[in-house]
Amino acid sequence: MGQDWYRLDNVAKVFLANHNKRDTRVMRISCTLNEEINPEYLQQALDTTMHFLPEFQVRIRRGFFWHYMEETDVRAIVSEDKDRACPILYGNNYRGILHFRVTYYGNRINIDMFHALSDGTGALRFIKLLTLNYLKIAHPGKLDEVSLDGGASDDDRLRNSYAQFYEDTDGAIPKNILNKKKKAYHIMSKKLPYDQLQFFEIHFETDKLLKRAKEMGVTLTSYLGAELMIAINKDRPFSSKRKPITITLPVNLRNYYPSETMRNFFNNVDVSHEFDGTETVESLSKMFDEKLRASVTPEMIRKQMNRYESMERLFFTRMVPLAIKQPVVKFFSKKESKTVTAVLSNLGPQKVPEAMSEYIQSFSDYCSTERLFITTTSFGNDMVMGIASAYSGTGVIRKLIGALREEGSEVTVYASEVIR
Repeated sequence: MGQDWYRLDNVAKVFLANHNKRDTRVMRISCTLNEEINPEYLQQALDTTMHFLPEFQVRIRRGFFWHYMEETDVRAIVSEDKDRACPILYGNNYRGILHFRVTYYGNRINIDMFHALSDGTGALRFIKLLTLNYLKIAHPGKLDEVSLDGGASDDDRLRNSYAQFYEDTDGAIPKNILNKKKKAYHIMSKKLPYDQLQFFEIHFETDKLLKRAKEMGVTLTSYLGAELMIAINKDRPFSSKRKPITITLPVNLRNYYPSETMRNFFNNVDVSHEFDGTETVESLSKMFDEKLRASVTPEMIRKQMNRYESMERLFFTRMVPLAIKQPVVKFFSKKESKTVTAVLSNLGPQKVPEAMSEYIQSFSDYCSTERLFITTTSFGNDMVMGIASAYSGTGVIRKLIGALREEGSEVTVYASEVIR
C-alpha cells in the first residue's frame, strides 16, 4: 500500500464510536452461485484477492487523538457460515485481528465487513473480484481473459475521498453544522432479546416493480420508499400519527465525484413526511421522489460533505483526546438517530462480465441496525431485499411484502431464526 498505516475517514470514526452487540456496524454482502462452493478453491481465491486488495488486510489501532489502520500480515481464513449475519468484528468482544471475514454455505459466498473499512460499493467490488477468482479456479480455462480491473491504482483505492474533494471554508464553522430536525416516529415494537437481529431475504421480479415505478413517473427507490412509509404508517398506533416518518437513504458519492476509492464515500439524506390520511401510493411516491431529488442535487451533496469534513478539520476538534471525542460523537449520533424511522439503501443493479454472469444466481446484502434497515440490489430480473430488524414484531415487514406482492411480482421470502 506504500505505507504501513493510514488515518480513518470521518464516517469510519462514527462507526467506531457507535458499534454495540446488536448494531455491530457490520454489513454482509453475498453472492449466490449456480454450484456448490468448494472451500479449498475459495481459500485460494481469497489469497489471490488479498494480493490485489491489501487495503482490507489491516487492523484498527487506537491512537491518542484518533484511531488509525495498520497493515498486518495475518492471513484471512475462509470458514463455513455458522454464525449470525453481521457478527461482531471489532471491539472488546472481538478476538480476531482482521475486521472482515469470508464464509460460505451451500452455493453462497459471504463477506461480513466492519463498516469502518468500506461502504456497500467497496464491499461489492471485493466480492465480485473474489467470486471471479473463485470461478477461474473452479473452471480452468473458462474465464482466463475476464477481468474486473477498472484501472485504479493502489493510491486511488486507498484514498480518503472526503478529504480529497473537500472545499476549504477557511477554517470557519459552516452554518447549520448540526441540522435541527424533528424527532421521527419509531416503530413501537419490543426489541428482540439477547441483542439479536432478525434477517429477511425477499426476492422480487425486478421488471414488475420497475414497471410500476415507471407508471408513476418515479425511480424505483422512491416507489419502495413510499411503500415502506405506508407500511410503517399502517402499523403504528393512532396516538403517534402526528410524528413524521423519516426514511434515511445512503447516497454513493462516487456518482458525483470521480473517485475509485474502496473506502467509505457516501452521505445520508432524509425524506420525511407527516401523514394526513389523504395519501395514496401514487401521491406519496411522487412526493418522495421530489424530496429525494431536491436532496441529491450536486449543490446539496457538496454542502453536506463539506459541512461534516470541515467540522473535523477545526483545530479544537483535532486537539481533543480520543477518550473525550468518542463519547461526544456517540452523543450526537444518538441524538441524530431520534430523527430517523428506518433506513433504505438501494445498491442498484449489479453487473459483471457476461462470461461470469452465467455462473451467478444473485447478489444480496444486509446491514446491522438498532431498528429497521432495508437494502436492495438486483441481478438480472432478481431483486433481493435484505431486511435487518431489531424488533420482535413483523407487522411492518408483512405489510410491505404484501403491498409489493399485489403489484404482480412473484415473491420468495426467507427468514433467520431468533430466540424469543
